Amino acid sequence: KNGFAKASTDAGDVLESEAINVVSVVTRHNSHAHFVEQALLAGKHVFVEKPLAMSHEELASIDVAYRAQQSEPSGASAPLLMVGFNRRFAPQVQKMKTLMDAVKTPMSLIMTMNAGAIEADSWIQDLAIGGGRIIGEACHYIDLMRFLVGSPIIKVHAVCMGEHPGVDVTIDKASITLSFADGSFGTVHYLANGGKAFPKERVEVFAGNAVLQLDNFRKLSGFGWPNFKKMNLISQDKGQKACVEAFVAAVKAGAECPISYEEVVEVSRVTVDAHLQLLSKSAEPASS
Repeated sequence: KNGFAKASTDAGDVLESEAINVVSVVTRHNSHAHFVEQALLAGKHVFVEKPLAMSHEELASIDVAYRAQQSEPSGASAPLLMVGFNRRFAPQVQKMKTLMDAVKTPMSLIMTMNAGAIEADSWIQDLAIGGGRIIGEACHYIDLMRFLVGSPIIKVHAVCMGEHPGVDVTIDKASITLSFADGSFGTVHYLANGGKAFPKERVEVFAGNAVLQLDNFRKLSGFGWPNFKKMNLISQDKGQKACVEAFVAAVKAGAECPISYEEVVEVSRVTVDAHLQLLSKSAEPASS
């Protein structure tokens, strides 16, 4: 159906093949880190769907494998490691980044994800398999904020809905506030208790006495920006195609990864930190 030349139920057929130089990891979340590590040790370039890992321990193992390959004395280019953080590649986000780069003062950001409910027995909600929706989905917004600000994240503070008998899952109703080295700050509202009548994704940036607002990756509006008022698309574009194309182009050219390894690890680490904070707070009873 999809034009693959060969199919196998054995991952070793991919990892051990000399004819394959790129491995794409699109398994369930609890096996991402394992396959990323094995592919790197096999000398393959890796494109992994988010998340990169579900724990600090998994990130540490990936780091050992990645750095071992970077120091290999070989004629071939060291393997690239790319996570599918596609939203930073969306055309309207690229426009926002261009506008924001001209601002020399700290900025404030609000990102709202009206995620919708997923059943408590879904594999995504299973902390051992999917890792929960912050690990599996909110990482997109942590990465997007990191990209737009363009400065390292130095602090994360996360809160979620308190335990309540009428709510099966509380950690997918959360706010994550990030502080950046340049003085900027922003909050990701990841909310699974909204409704479909409201837009699913909204990004707002307050900077330089002006505001940018992006709705559903279709409508971008500028308020107070010199020479910019709007950039609207006929159809939604979250950057999936551009993300993959940028990675493939880097592999072919022997160039640097479109997202630096340091940023990928930073975003993944902060996501795990936020997730752990929420787990510790989810058992706290709601105040009466």
